[in-house]
Amino acid sequence: MKNSNKSISKLKNPTAKTRTAIQLLDYLNTAYPKLHTAFEDAFWLSYMGDHSVDNKMNEAQKKRDAFRANVELRKEVQSCLKQSKGKLKSRLKTWDHFFSLYQTPPEAFKIKDDVNALEARVMKVRTTRKEGYLDPKTGKFIEASENKMHVMMRTNPDEAVRKACFDALEKLPLDTLDDYIEIVKLRNEFSRILGFSDFYAYKARIDEDMEKSEIFDIFDRIYEKTKYVFLNVRDLEKRFAKEGKVGLRKPWNFSYMLTGNFTKEEDPYFQFEEVLSYWGRSFAALGIDYQKGTLKVDLLDRKGKYNNGFCHYPILVSYINGKKIPGSSGFSSNAIPGQVGAGVNGIRTVFHEAGHAADRLNSTQEDVCINHEYPPDTVSWAETHSMFMDTISSSIEWRTRYAHDDKGNRYPFDIFERKMKKVFPLRPLGMMHVSFVVQFEKEIYEHKNLSREVVLGIARKMFKKYSDKSDDSISILNTPHIYSWESSAYYHGYGMADLTVSQWREYFFKKYGYIVDNPKVGKEMTKIWSYASLYPAKKLIKMATGKPLSADAFIRSVTAPLEKILENAKKKIERLKKVPMHTGPIDLGAKIFMVHGKKKIADNSKSFEDMDKKYRKWLKGQVKR
Repeated sequence: MKNSNKSISKLKNPTAKTRTAIQLLDYLNTAYPKLHTAFEDAFWLSYMGDHSVDNKMNEAQKKRDAFRANVELRKEVQSCLKQSKGKLKSRLKTWDHFFSLYQTPPEAFKIKDDVNALEARVMKVRTTRKEGYLDPKTGKFIEASENKMHVMMRTNPDEAVRKACFDALEKLPLDTLDDYIEIVKLRNEFSRILGFSDFYAYKARIDEDMEKSEIFDIFDRIYEKTKYVFLNVRDLEKRFAKEGKVGLRKPWNFSYMLTGNFTKEEDPYFQFEEVLSYWGRSFAALGIDYQKGTLKVDLLDRKGKYNNGFCHYPILVSYINGKKIPGSSGFSSNAIPGQVGAGVNGIRTVFHEAGHAADRLNSTQEDVCINHEYPPDTVSWAETHSMFMDTISSSIEWRTRYAHDDKGNRYPFDIFERKMKKVFPLRPLGMMHVSFVVQFEKEIYEHKNLSREVVLGIARKMFKKYSDKSDDSISILNTPHIYSWESSAYYHGYGMADLTVSQWREYFFKKYGYIVDNPKVGKEMTKIWSYASLYPAKKLIKMATGKPLSADAFIRSVTAPLEKILENAKKKIERLKKVPMHTGPIDLGAKIFMVHGKKKIADNSKSFEDMDKKYRKWLKGQVKR
């Protein structure tokens, strides 16, 4: 194909009627990235808080969507398919499948435009509104972002303050509830025009290549296998009460009473100023390389910014005359410097989003339509790579090797051991939260007559079922994913990725004995990343782990006895002592720009270490005393 690609540069803009297969591929791989980049550039600005570009973003999205749904282009691809063979035919099949996912009748386009406009309006409200809580002692309004209030509920020792944050968070979704209901109705209307029963059924097929029933069968089975966790919570509640600690199952108490003291005890070992060093050295030790790509990284919480970490790819990996053109990625987190507990969450988010970036920038595929995070990529497969990387930073062997306080003391195993003894019976709760969002959206999209009362009722019912708290909550309506077309009916991907990550980690441990700082693990992941979305996710999972996806490894992980967990943790720490630390210069093979909104803070043009030093200095000035 390289020889064929070289001839592309000699072509003189043939018309659609005269294009050969090679000329058509050249056109598709040139035209589509331009539309993609125009949308993604505006998307980044909007999500970073500049809503003056929202109309531009919506127009760019319309043009991109029109290209994806172009009937004539698909017919041209199919025509060329009949005359092609070998690799050329395979590439055309890739594009035919891509177009098949986005074919949209004209009447549905108007609905999608209306949804886009409503989503932009909701986003503007959610990122510009005044957020905070009422001080329980003075009644004074205290400004605090949604993210900060969530952190305070996990870490503030004053129950009255935690309850004030909870009450404030419960009110936030009410301002956009009517718009959300209209969005759901329009998404369902769009999906029915395309022949689906509802939006979730549409997204299941397009995003996962699965029937909706297949997805919910998986989560129903996991729920039945792990719902014993609620009995464990009730037992723990009784034990706490005997110790004079009442109110464990209050939504504003649960996280604090379980891990609040541990969060404070751990906090010195997870100062956010170490984030670049941790990311750089850990990924370099794995041998992860961003293949000369460009990274734009915005890590701090601020008013107007989208309140959840994300990663996107404004410039897709592509090929011209057989030569790879590196891609770019932008990723963000919402860290709050100086806030107890914010460091560990911020570091985990950076590992997560940096894993996303590594995935697509390592593609070696010629056709851009499989080099981004949109279908034919699946949600669960995309999240597998990011979640695999954040399990590294949360593993005990990584923590005892990397995490340290300002005196150089390493994270103590004693904290881990005491924490596990307290919370290990509750390990399935993480998947319960995923199931909570998944089942909420299922019921929302299946309901025939939504109203404010119906939505709030479903929110409370699902909260009760999947958390078993003593008080009602509509917290599900603060989940940012449900307000965006791309990330709604999406959350199942995290749960299915959790299954894949468990299976992949089990595979690596059996094969190599360790994962952290293992370049052989990085090499295998890089090989898998090179395929991008060339193959269906089910095939890629089997290629990566050696077996079809199942929940077996996950179930083994979350139901393991405490003695086994602690024994394995000690073995992992001992095994890693035999592995040399990465002490040389950090080179991730990328141009990296650390930004805060539109302001550039530092870059690695001199070195990664120089960028780290400058960013640390800037971070110290952002701590609110």
